[in-house]
Formats: sequence, structure tokens, C-alpha cells
Amino acid sequence: MDLYALPPVAAVLDVAYSLLMSLSNLLEPIAGASSAALAIVLVTLLVRAALIPVGISQAKAERTRARLAPRLAELQRTHKANPDRLQREMMALYAEEGTSPFAGCLPMLVQIPVVGVIYALFILPVIAGHPNELLAHTLFGVPLGSSLAGSLAAGTASPATIAVFAVIVLLIALVGEVTRRAFRPVAAAGAASARRAPEAAAAGAQVPGLAGMQGVLGLLQFVTAVVAMFVPLAAAIYLLVTVTWTLGQRVVLRRLYPAVPPSVPPALPA
Repeated sequence: MDLYALPPVAAVLDVAYSLLMSLSNLLEPIAGASSAALAIVLVTLLVRAALIPVGISQAKAERTRARLAPRLAELQRTHKANPDRLQREMMALYAEEGTSPFAGCLPMLVQIPVVGVIYALFILPVIAGHPNELLAHTLFGVPLGSSLAGSLAAGTASPATIAVFAVIVLLIALVGEVTRRAFRPVAAAGAASARRAPEAAAAGAQVPGLAGMQGVLGLLQFVTAVVAMFVPLAAAIYLLVTVTWTLGQRVVLRRLYPAVPPSVPPALPA
């Protein structure tokens, strides 16, 4: 069964196609043959701008999790011999505070349909019964519908194709590394409190849902670089713009909503 032929999916693709073509035609006097690529950049920025409230909620959730870290460390120390009890107590604490260890995944999950639509728009020769003119658009001479992996497998990869994808993949990886370094997991009581409460600070570094979740989110930045090699160039452009936006947004929101409160509470009694 062809998923893209289903009426609801075909209707969504047709609307997205019309909007992207209209924006591309509008930008053609400015960008020429790269107008569709510029249109994708603008669409990405619009999507991310619409997700700013989600990013703010994510930043607040990070701050809440940092505030809860000492209590999570105490739960881990108390119930370390009973993993099931530990998990229940942790989830109950998260629920009590109205947050979740998985809150950071929401922006990525929201964008999956958008990436899927862009992917489909640049692999389908026909959309809703009419030829897909987007496939004729290029970036520096590289078709937006081509992928690095596909071109290499078919033996059609030109130097321009390799160069354009290499720049995009390296930039995504660079943004991922900067993100990883800038947003290292926050210890439960904060590094500054290690002198006053070494036991709590040491325990905090092992709290599930903080270091673990931040580590997964950091790893996903590098997974994105690998994915960019296999998707059409149009989707790779979307991924580069969105990870760059994410880094900038997180830097701004971290200043507005610092993950570590200014005053660190004392260690909980044993």
C-alpha cells in the first residue's frame, strides 16, 4: 500500500507543495535556482518560531528537574536496592512537580511530521496527480531531492554533491558538539556545593532522568548528522537549520531560566 496515496496524506502533501512552490517562486528573484532551498530555510524558521512556547516549557522543566535533583539523589540512595520502588517514587515526584524526565524530547517529536512532509516532497515524482516541480530545484547545482548515500550507492555523486553534503553534515556535527559541551548534565546539588555537601553532589551525578536524559539528547545531535547523509538534501537543510536554532534558543533560555538555582539547598539528612 502506498502511504502517500492515502487521501488525507495526499491532501497534506498537496497543500505543503503549493505553499512551498509559492514561497519558492516569490524568492526566485532573490535566490535564483536556490529559491526552494531558501524557502525551506524560511519554513524551518517559521516552524521553530511557532515552537518557542514549547522551548520555554522545556527550559522551565529543566530548571525544575535541577531543583529536584537533591531529592532524587536521596531517593536513589534510599531505594538503590529496589529499582522498581525507586522508579515509582521518582515518577511520583515528577508528577507532583508537574514535570517529566522526558520533557526535553517534545520539540523533536513535534517536528517529526514536518521532516516527514519535506522528505516526501523531495522524493515523489508526482504529488496529488501533478508533476513535482520541486525536484528541479537545486542548491549549488545539487538537486534538492538527491541524498549523499543514494548518490554514492548509484555512483552518481559529483564533487559538488559530496562538498555540499560534507559541509551540512560537518556543521550539524559541530553544532551537536557545541550543544554537548554547553549543556553538560547538571549535578544534583551543583558543582559549587560539592565542598559543603560532597555526598549529595556525588549522588546527584548518578540521578536517572537528569544526566541520562541530557546524555541521550546530546547524542541525538550526532545521530542527526548521520541521518542527514541518507535523506534528501532538502531535509538535510531543514535538519541543519533546526539544530542551529535549537542551540541558540537553548542558550537564550538558559540565561532566562538557569538550570541551577542561585541558592543551593543543603544536603538532606540521612
